[in-house]
Amino acid sequence: MKILALIDGSKWGHKAALHAISIAKKKKDAEIVLLSVMDRREARVMAFNYCTQSNKCDIIGTYEQNIWDSMHQSIMSELESLKTYCAEEGCRCTARVAEGSRREEIVGEINAGGYSLVVMGAHGRTGRLQLGSTLGEISGEIETPVLIVR
Repeated sequence: MKILALIDGSKWGHKAALHAISIAKKKKDAEIVLLSVMDRREARVMAFNYCTQSNKCDIIGTYEQNIWDSMHQSIMSELESLKTYCAEEGCRCTARVAEGSRREEIVGEINAGGYSLVVMGAHGRTGRLQLGSTLGEISGEIETPVLIVR
């Protein structure tokens, strides 16, 4: 069994990864792939919002790069922590960070990866009270079963 766990830096994504690990522990020879997709547009929007509120738009590029670096460092730290936990639980696990369109990267990975199951959090980083927009974006383009963790 090959399980894809989508990690987005939210507590729900983290819970989804822990659930994927618990499923993998019960299956002999299961493998987990932790995937996080980073979209530079998010850092750009955050930097723009900051610069318009602070009236310091002359250094927006610096803000954007600092935000991007912080986002990258945060997700790498989470992935390393999850990989360590996975190893402690006796599961095979790999992690990767992709950069680009969340929909395109996730759909591409699912369709090319030969996964038995995709596990994701019910909400993304925004914490909206509805299923995350990522599920809506990918649901019509994949055939692999998706488990939503709350």
